[in-house]
Amino acid sequence: MRLRNEPSTGRQIGVSLALLVIDFMLIAWSVYSVGMAGWADSYESDGVVPTGASRAASEALWLLCGGAVLTGGGLFALGWRIPGTVQLLVLGGGALLVSSLAAGG
Repeated sequence: MRLRNEPSTGRQIGVSLALLVIDFMLIAWSVYSVGMAGWADSYESDGVVPTGASRAASEALWLLCGGAVLTGGGLFALGWRIPGTVQLLVLGGGALLVSSLAAGG
């Protein structure tokens, strides 16, 4: 009988679910902050200077993309394919969502 050095699939799924909860909280906070900045800008925007919503969306986009690359890439480097894929897909999708909000879609 040979010992395996790879982590179990159950442990990978557990880590994926734990990180998924954190990811959704981060995405919800990003969408909320961009929405609130856009709402506040609707009262004071003159159309000349960049709005607070675009600044908030840019910060959220960098945060989500950076998180996807760091956590997803780190988990892939450890050989954990399932959590790495989940991180890249969920945080990448959240970054697309936030950028579409900033574009007015």
